[in-house]
Amino acid sequence: MTDYSKKLKELILTTIKEGASDLHLTVGRHPTIRISGELIPLVNEPVLTPSDTEGLIKTFLNDDEEKSLKENKEIDLSYAHEDKTRFRVNAFYQKGFLGAALRNIPTSIKTLKELNLPEILTEFADRKQGFFLVVGPIGHGKSTTLASMIDHINRTKSKHIITVEDPVEYIFTQDKSIVDQREVRYDTMSFGSAMRSMFRQDINVALIGEMRDVETISTAVTAAETGHLIFSTLHTNNAAQTIDRIIDSFPPNQQNQIRAQLASVLLGVFSQRLVSRVSGGRIPAYELMLNNSAVRTLIREGRTHELDMVIETGYEQGMISLNRSLAELVRAGEINMKDALNQSLNPMGLEALI
Repeated sequence: MTDYSKKLKELILTTIKEGASDLHLTVGRHPTIRISGELIPLVNEPVLTPSDTEGLIKTFLNDDEEKSLKENKEIDLSYAHEDKTRFRVNAFYQKGFLGAALRNIPTSIKTLKELNLPEILTEFADRKQGFFLVVGPIGHGKSTTLASMIDHINRTKSKHIITVEDPVEYIFTQDKSIVDQREVRYDTMSFGSAMRSMFRQDINVALIGEMRDVETISTAVTAAETGHLIFSTLHTNNAAQTIDRIIDSFPPNQQNQIRAQLASVLLGVFSQRLVSRVSGGRIPAYELMLNNSAVRTLIREGRTHELDMVIETGYEQGMISLNRSLAELVRAGEINMKDALNQSLNPMGLEALI
């Protein structure tokens, strides 16, 4: 009989040793890890059977989680391995069999400089109130960037910080700030209920894991209006798409109001993606939109299609377009032109810059 607890430990140690970002457990495939964006099967491990994936996955589920998985056919949770590392886990059914994806969450939180991110992000972390969004594709470092910004506040200011996540990812060691971390299902019933409770918890800063619904977005914007500093994420590609996604999530009769509110409280939108580095690993390319008077006007008037041009021409104010960021990385020899073009949302514009 297979000792699945021992086997899971071996797979996790391999994931850590190889510096992989993810571990995939899927019936009919070797256990597979992702390194620098590429999936690599562990061919020395046997192909997983339905019994194997079920045995491995049940190793990190408690009774309530196992029941929830059976009822809902999927579950998000966090899993700590011997205090060495943590994983964000999504377990699910596919073709009637269990599968899982485990995202490796580093135990230490890197600084913005260590992450090769612009120092201007600390200016948003130093603000007293407002709404700041970090956006981009799944798996491109949004949570890591936000964790770095929150930890900057934790290390430098005496604030009450609350995070609402599903599941909790990075664990913050409380420093100058009080940091309360709430996990949906275990510490609160939903993002919405946690957001409503914030107004009675004397908070200064909130990290909302994801803007999932109208209630969460509306409450986040209201919190920013009433003197709180709010951080969150969306799975969007750039600043203009982010604004559209927020506005379009509301009924038509509420869209003018949310445009006015967002124009007032938004601090900025930081869009990032990780690009393969010539020397190995990945490095972030990014777009930063600051909410200046021109941006506020465009948001309020629904002219989001013009935001890209404002970002292009706002370099002296601290804005940076994705193409400019990619071009700088190419010129510095950090990434090659092919990868830059693949990540660009306007390849012809990028070629003109280089």
